[in-house]
Amino acid sequence: MEREAQAARLPGTEACRAVVVGGSLAGLMTGLALARSGIDVTLLERVGSFPRSGASLGGVDERLLMRLTGGAFPPPGSVAGRSVTSGIQPWDFLHQRLRAAAEADERITVHHRTRVIRVGQDPDAAWAVTEDGRTYRGEVVIGADGHRSTVRAAVAPDKPDAAFAGYLIWLGVADESALAPGHRYPRDFDILHGGEDVLLGYPLASRRGSIRPGSRRMGWAWYDASRTDLLRQTGSVRGTVVQHSLRAADIPETTFKELMAEAADLWPAPWRDAILDSLERSDILGTPIAEYVPELLINGRVALVGDAAHVPTPMTGSGFAAAMKDAEAVAEALASGLRHGTPLPQALAVYERKRLPQVRSMVQSGQQFSRSFAGQLV
Repeated sequence: MEREAQAARLPGTEACRAVVVGGSLAGLMTGLALARSGIDVTLLERVGSFPRSGASLGGVDERLLMRLTGGAFPPPGSVAGRSVTSGIQPWDFLHQRLRAAAEADERITVHHRTRVIRVGQDPDAAWAVTEDGRTYRGEVVIGADGHRSTVRAAVAPDKPDAAFAGYLIWLGVADESALAPGHRYPRDFDILHGGEDVLLGYPLASRRGSIRPGSRRMGWAWYDASRTDLLRQTGSVRGTVVQHSLRAADIPETTFKELMAEAADLWPAPWRDAILDSLERSDILGTPIAEYVPELLINGRVALVGDAAHVPTPMTGSGFAAAMKDAEAVAEALASGLRHGTPLPQALAVYERKRLPQVRSMVQSGQQFSRSFAGQLV
């Protein structure tokens, strides 16, 4: 009761048990894991809706995902968004699924268009302050706000930023039906090398869930270390810090033409056709790759999960799986602390001891690829 009374004395302050900053995949999974453990959650997300993304994610543990969502999203028997390749699912489908589960959970309150500008703590509580002047005060604050995390500065003030790894990934998805007939697309993941570049290709179900050949979608990810100048010219990378991805509108027409010529030269059919189709429709995303090896995951009542905590190269295929494990581990540690009357900073320390060695190793293993691919970390 003292916590609620203290919050009530502060104008513009809302009291709650756990504040999760960030409503993308890691934040939604953390909120769901906490709620499933009996912990009330206020989840703060800076945007109102997420744009569709051509990205797909590996390492999706369907059993854990079903446990987090209660098995109700999507409805039993649905194949919408399903991947043809085991363990790979489209980003937008995963986000829709997790968001629907979070918004249906009585223990979770979601606030959209709520941008957190700083977090703080004292011996009794932690809080997040938003740009509109509100303070959300809880027993813990968990940062799930991505590789450009605001919360990270409260945990690791001497190392607040993820570092640009020296390359980007071009991402796109093409409808198989729109491509030249007669090609056999693989049923599983493809890894191709062309000159100094690397291409990952993966078939996905159609938007209606069909996995029949001819009706699927073809996702691709092209690793490119030759365009750091473009990233700096567009402000996508400043110094050693990634600022944002390149949307189609940000990409010069000359770059589209260069990519078309390079795709025709570097990649064999049928992936070449999928890339050219995406380029002709100007439906691609250029994502500069950042990496972050954590020294800490917690500071008192503030903790980090997902890309706020650790940022590996996508080549590891481990980022999403690691975020799922973070969500489970932090919820388990807090629930155990509450059951046994353990001070919550000590409970969060259990989470850090469990996860820190594993996530450091994950990022460091990916850095070996980055150093060989980009020459050196920038």
